[in-house]
Amino acid sequence: MPADNTLLLFRRAGDVPKAELRAFAKQLRDEVAQGQAFSCLITNDAELERLNRMFLGKNYPTDVLSFPSGDQTTLGEIAISADRAAIQAHEHGHELLDEVRILMLHGVLHLMGMDHETDGGAMARAERRWRSELGLPMGLIERTKRKRAAR
Repeated sequence: MPADNTLLLFRRAGDVPKAELRAFAKQLRDEVAQGQAFSCLITNDAELERLNRMFLGKNYPTDVLSFPSGDQTTLGEIAISADRAAIQAHEHGHELLDEVRILMLHGVLHLMGMDHETDGGAMARAERRWRSELGLPMGLIERTKRKRAAR
């Protein structure tokens, strides 16, 4: 079993279930990331907007950002907005805990080099498989596809 080297930080994260998310981060590390550590910051919209502007030049909050490390010591870092997660959980009829888990899984897949915008569906298939194995509701990629199809 890998050392406990996955870091989960909470900063202005509201009422997210911390113990359950720490356990899920370890599960993601062990099962999805094949033992590779990552860090995850769970914070608010203001911080995600700041990070989105700083690193991607986009001046609005988003739900999840991924920052691959590019080295062998860690996969990288994820930042999640608990504010966005709460709104999205309400919109999709599930718990905040499940929405943050969906966002964490999505972020880890990005850290592993997947990109749903360019990989011909490989990330969507991986996300769907892992969501099924982890017992999670519909993920980000599927929701985006359904929104586009409804237009």
